[in-house]
Amino acid sequence: MKNLLQILKRTIVALSILLISSTVFAGNQEEKKVDTVIFKVEMDCTGCVSKIEKNIPFEKGVKDLKVDFKKQQVSITFKTKVNSKENLKKALEKLKFKVEELKG
Repeated sequence: MKNLLQILKRTIVALSILLISSTVFAGNQEEKKVDTVIFKVEMDCTGCVSKIEKNIPFEKGVKDLKVDFKKQQVSITFKTKVNSKENLKKALEKLKFKVEELKG
């Protein structure tokens, strides 16, 4: 009877640890979700590129930034839990750029 009780206690402890660790792991996965948005941005010169490259990486959740002057495009990869496409668009507009999200 004592052995059965000890086995039951150990099983409950093991299942509790498994449940807690899987919950923590699932929460971390949600925080790591990222998305990429591509904006058409009217840039007049390479100074515009520098302005974007100096400011946008400091927006919350931005993981990667690519600015293509020839294509007039800005690609931003960001954490979805921390930021949104709309907020990033507003950040570019604050820098006095005309911005349009490209669908695709």
